Amino acid sequence: MFFNVPTPKNEPQKTYAPGSAERASLQAKLHELGSQVMEIPAIIDGKEVYSGNTTNCIEPHNHQHIIAKYHKCGEPEINLAIQAAMKAHKDWEQMPFNHRSAIFQKAAELLSTKYRDLLNAATMMGQSKSVHQAEIDSACELIDFLRFNSYFAQQIYEQQPPISPKGDWNIMEYRALEGFVFAVTPFNFTAIAGNLPTSPALMGNTVVWKPAGTAVYSGYFFMKVLMEAGLPAGVINFVPGSGAQMGDLITDSPHLAGIHFTGSTEVFRHIWQRAANNLNLYKSYPRIVGETGGKDFIVAHASADIKALAVACLRGAFEYQGQKCSAASRLYIPDSIYDKWLQEMTSMLETVKMGEVQDFSNYINAVIDKNSFQKIKDYIDYARSTSDAEIIWGGKCDDSHGYFIEPTIIKTTNPQFRTMQEEIFGPVLTVYAYPEKNYVETLELCDKTSPYALTGSIFAQDRTAIYTAFEMLRHSAGNFYINDKPTGAVVGQQPFGGDRASGTNDKAGSALNLQRWISARAIKETFAPPTNYKYPFLG
Repeated sequence: MFFNVPTPKNEPQKTYAPGSAERASLQAKLHELGSQVMEIPAIIDGKEVYSGNTTNCIEPHNHQHIIAKYHKCGEPEINLAIQAAMKAHKDWEQMPFNHRSAIFQKAAELLSTKYRDLLNAATMMGQSKSVHQAEIDSACELIDFLRFNSYFAQQIYEQQPPISPKGDWNIMEYRALEGFVFAVTPFNFTAIAGNLPTSPALMGNTVVWKPAGTAVYSGYFFMKVLMEAGLPAGVINFVPGSGAQMGDLITDSPHLAGIHFTGSTEVFRHIWQRAANNLNLYKSYPRIVGETGGKDFIVAHASADIKALAVACLRGAFEYQGQKCSAASRLYIPDSIYDKWLQEMTSMLETVKMGEVQDFSNYINAVIDKNSFQKIKDYIDYARSTSDAEIIWGGKCDDSHGYFIEPTIIKTTNPQFRTMQEEIFGPVLTVYAYPEKNYVETLELCDKTSPYALTGSIFAQDRTAIYTAFEMLRHSAGNFYINDKPTGAVVGQQPFGGDRASGTNDKAGSALNLQRWISARAIKETFAPPTNYKYPFLG
């Protein structure tokens, strides 16, 4: 029996305006969570597992405040998780799609109502997101992933051969992969952390999920929501731990069937290389889907709307402290409009506040941890020390209370400057002012400067200029924006992913991604098989 999945709509965003009931409710949840220290176990085969090896979860904007302790998994727990995934595989794969789908649709409903405040508050506290950034991530986008994935999966299952000649019946069956999927999720989006294990699970696979250590807090709450929604034991196994240890143990398992990854390019390449070296271990070639780094660009033409360009730069580069793989990190702007653009940026940045997430008037919060703080600070210090770059806004770094880095703009005279090429993953925008007449040459420069190809945008009113960029930057970005910032892809509207060094471009939030987690079987049934071997040509 097959039931139609309701046509989804994007989850409406709440504004949390001053004086609103939703604002008061969320603030109460922030206070509740902030007044306790949780103990977070692994969840393996539906059971809580306490390894005894604990690490603190802290608030990045107040790093002395511990909000939880979580148990890190070692080799015994990882092996248990693999065993649990394999034990659950058969029953889960055979469960009819409408029943699997119902679990994730129920989880979406729980997130939309009962647990919206909880997951938003956990994301704000553990990952230092503003109320707006949490709402569009841990509420709206995660809910959208759960609802739209069910809709896209149904479309896949409905794809059947168009022809069955008289006497035959042709069928396509979409099976789960033969083994388990390893989901490796990042700190910066609770929605990505939720989507990477659930999208393979929706298609009948079982999963070992390793969340980022700096996002275990929100990940645990989401795992509990899935369990309340009816997820059977062993289908998704939540195993926080060391990425280096877990990655090698997982890729050395003969039961590995797929890897769903978001993180750094270097780690992804290591996992892929180790899996390639182990091909003789596996029953089939593992499906490897990865979204990695970015060095995302904005190219402005002389005809650009300068105010719109400045707003896109501020939002695209500095929202969530630039900790988005899609964040605007390099700007190419004609020298003829640079001064007016800088005036617009300066007037806006003077009003931007930075501080703790509990103060909803703060636009900028903290970067995720000490290592990120130091890495970003090193880039800023490097720019400050060189002759071919200058800091024209911000640049202050202070980790005495939280890991705070001001929105920083670097201007360089060298289009190959280090911060024009390397991923920083922080609130740093590097600007190169090019001669207005060199628009086409600048597009070529943009295409060749970075190894990444994740997101990018063009600002122009001149349609010829837009079309020229559209063609010349065809392979420079998997998500390309015209007169908009290069961040903010919405499920069901802009499937997300890049290629080159940015990943496999399998487009999260679309059927393209879900197709990676199935193995098709073509079935032909003949109702009246031939009983004579001879063909007519034989006479």
